Amino acid sequence: MDKHHNVAPPPTSTPRIRHRRRSNEIPSEFSRSNGSHSPVKDQSKYRTMWIRAYSSMWMFGVVSAVIYLGHLYIWALVVVIQIFMASELFSLLRRTREDRHLPGFRLLNWHFFFTAMLFVYGRILNQQLVNTVTSDKFFNRLVSGFIKYQMVICYFLYIAGFVWFILTLKKRMYKYQFSQYAWTHMILIVVFTQSAFTVANTFEGMFWSLLPASLIAINDVAAYFFGFFFGRTPLIKLSPKKTWEGFIGASIATLTSAFLFANILGRFQWLTCPRKDLSTGWLHCDPDPLFKPEYFSLPGWLTHWVPWKEVPILPVQWHALCLGLFASIIAPFGGFFASGFKRAFNIKDFGASIPGHGGFTDRMDCQMVMSVFAYIYHQSFVVPDYSVDMIMDQISRHLSLEEQQVLFMKLGEVLDERHYLVN
Repeated sequence: MDKHHNVAPPPTSTPRIRHRRRSNEIPSEFSRSNGSHSPVKDQSKYRTMWIRAYSSMWMFGVVSAVIYLGHLYIWALVVVIQIFMASELFSLLRRTREDRHLPGFRLLNWHFFFTAMLFVYGRILNQQLVNTVTSDKFFNRLVSGFIKYQMVICYFLYIAGFVWFILTLKKRMYKYQFSQYAWTHMILIVVFTQSAFTVANTFEGMFWSLLPASLIAINDVAAYFFGFFFGRTPLIKLSPKKTWEGFIGASIATLTSAFLFANILGRFQWLTCPRKDLSTGWLHCDPDPLFKPEYFSLPGWLTHWVPWKEVPILPVQWHALCLGLFASIIAPFGGFFASGFKRAFNIKDFGASIPGHGGFTDRMDCQMVMSVFAYIYHQSFVVPDYSVDMIMDQISRHLSLEEQQVLFMKLGEVLDERHYLVN
């Protein structure tokens, strides 16, 4: 047999055609036409949606129960969320190999965390603590002493942590330790900025923390569903799943919800009355003028189509529109910032505590921006310049018991001279 018969003929090569994507071509992940999505991908998409909806219902139930229980329980919920957020963020830059050579180094992070908690909440709730324990002399002195020296106590706790950090420095690990030190302080700023203003808003009346938080949740849910069903146009490169259709639809839904939801919440004293102590009883107060309805007559042509001749509108609903505008346009940038941060560290979510949502930090990214704005807006445009409660609060904070008695006697003399006192 000829050996050349075993040699296969050379294969005929065909030229490879290279297709270049045009600059204006939409990437495949944003293509929605002609059934471009595979059934498997669509099935996974709907499964994720249902998991997210199920988790949202659980969160709604828990938050509703906490709101029913009162201000103190809301504060406790905020603390729990803080601990979860701090745990997620502390773990983000953790390196197991380095931590093995630094026993107790993670405990130092929590030392700074609880020192910051004592500093922030001690300053916010000091007067509420005094009003709660005034019936007992011992606890009154204890709490009053803590309030007086609270900044000193927190400062020396921080200095103790600072000295602890210096004593634990090890050769060839300086860079890692100092980066962790800086990262810890950034976490404290992010976590406690949000929580401090949230708690302050709550004690001004749960309305001022519940409404802003609800608007963020409504905006997030509306953006998800409008983007899910109608999204076509990418909004920002940091979040490829965000679309203009979702953003615009969520903005309209948020503004509408703000105006209507404020009317519903504003009719409950439990939500509108400020809390002056740490008790858990039901609140009763004279409603603020913002929560007293004003009646507006409907135009004549409209009364032929609806059974009402006038509609009640609470003045606070106009303030709610400002909150809704901020929640729909500015607050989402907190989420964009978090998206860019996760891309920088090549992670999908900050954690996995909430199925379908990621971690607690993923849910609270926009809440931080919103809670700060709600507090600033309330203090700037809602709170009156002077009130009896504000004056009494300043007196209790800055005057001793003897000075308060002298002030009381002076006020009595003034009222007696003006014949306002009735014997």
